[in-house]
Amino acid sequence: MQSQRPVLRQVQKLKMTPQLYQAVRLMALPLQDLKTTIEEELEKNPALQVEEDRSTVSLESLPARESGDGEGDWFDHSSDSGYSRADAEAASDARRQFIEGALSQPESLQEHLLQQLALQPVSEEWVRIGERLIRNLDENGFHQEPLEVLLEGEDPRLVARVIALIQAFDPPGTCVKDVQESLLVQIQNHPSPHPRAAELVSGWLEPLEKQRLREIEKGMHISEAALREVISFLRTLDPLPGRNYSRDVARYVVPDVQVVLQDGEFVILLNDEMIPVLGINPLFSEMSQRKGAAGGGGAGGAGSAAGAVSRDPKARQFVTQSLQDARWFIRTIGQRNETLLKVCRAIVEFQREFFLKGPKYMRPLTLKDVAGEIGVHEATVSRITSAKYIQTEWGIFSLKHFFSNSVPATTATTGSRFSKEGVKEIIREIIEQERAREAQKAPGARGGAPRGETSGSGERGLSDQKIVEILASKGVSLARRTVAKYRGELAIESSYQRRRK
Repeated sequence: MQSQRPVLRQVQKLKMTPQLYQAVRLMALPLQDLKTTIEEELEKNPALQVEEDRSTVSLESLPARESGDGEGDWFDHSSDSGYSRADAEAASDARRQFIEGALSQPESLQEHLLQQLALQPVSEEWVRIGERLIRNLDENGFHQEPLEVLLEGEDPRLVARVIALIQAFDPPGTCVKDVQESLLVQIQNHPSPHPRAAELVSGWLEPLEKQRLREIEKGMHISEAALREVISFLRTLDPLPGRNYSRDVARYVVPDVQVVLQDGEFVILLNDEMIPVLGINPLFSEMSQRKGAAGGGGAGGAGSAAGAVSRDPKARQFVTQSLQDARWFIRTIGQRNETLLKVCRAIVEFQREFFLKGPKYMRPLTLKDVAGEIGVHEATVSRITSAKYIQTEWGIFSLKHFFSNSVPATTATTGSRFSKEGVKEIIREIIEQERAREAQKAPGARGGAPRGETSGSGERGLSDQKIVEILASKGVSLARRTVAKYRGELAIESSYQRRRK
């Protein structure tokens, strides 16, 4: 029979303390979010203060306006005791900010449709169903929840009539389930639609997306010229009509680090102008040093406050905890900036050819390579490079952009010196060179080829297979479908689409 006995064992565990959680969170914050977090910490912890803020300019540091320049405030010495120029300017600024904020808010698709619904001479039941349908639309104008779930128990004939009403609103083609239905609705509501447009959309949309025009011509029994007319009409429609009312605004990227070449060496500059220099409130430091004293001494109110703290246990605990949190916060920000600089130095060393010659010279790089170089864990490298950007002579890039998988080479001697991003830039360069050659050989171009002659490839527009062969000659081994995938990621059309332009 086995007996149970208490056993004492010593086990090491990593406990996620609030301080450690804060350090991990600050490591992953981009510049704008870090500034917001610092402001929140300043409001929460009175032991923390700003020593220097380089992101703002004080009005006191600006040169004062000289008198006698014709711009004096004549009303400052007015007999009207209720007038204040400063109050008037502040009120004017407040009104201007309110107006600018009100005008800068774009109209959403739902608001645009609801306004039109409110103007319709329909019953309250129509309005109730219409509002539910409109609020169910996504940014494209398509249904989010299925109608059988959204309008369960409603009269299907009434729902269909309300949907038809909303579909005729501006922009036409909303309140539908997908792109195909949106195009069909726009064709139906068009004042002069092409007679075969609905047939093309309803039966041949997938071949049309893949540019299988020969298949469409045979299936619809239509000539090439007539099919081109139908396609030209479809291009006047909007497959995603709701996108014109999207509230998404452009986001501006603030680089965290800048790399410049000076005297043949790379210099890494940390963008710390947006981050204020933090320090410890001297009053809290004095109260902490005097916590064992009996009170008295000191200069004025500061000494009496320090003495009062020394006699109150709760106040002493508050001061001690606030100082610990402030010092930890300052140390964590310093560690974040130091780790960011180390990671950037390692990236510059590994990707030296990129910073010297351009994007197509990017090498394969992994988080493990950088982590081993600077002596930290891969998770730390992943956090510090998350949502952060670096400014280079070739543009602004995300730090994650420099970590790229290797692409196999054609020979074993060359090794895997090609990265995925580098190969994508090579593909972009090949297609741009092709476009430049075709532009020079176009009829009517200066020095161009006479009519009837074609390029050396025998066909206008390099195919993906031809790009595979060119890459093989450069030492890069890729399959045709991989080239097509990379070309799609570069937003470059297929050779067939480029030839038809």
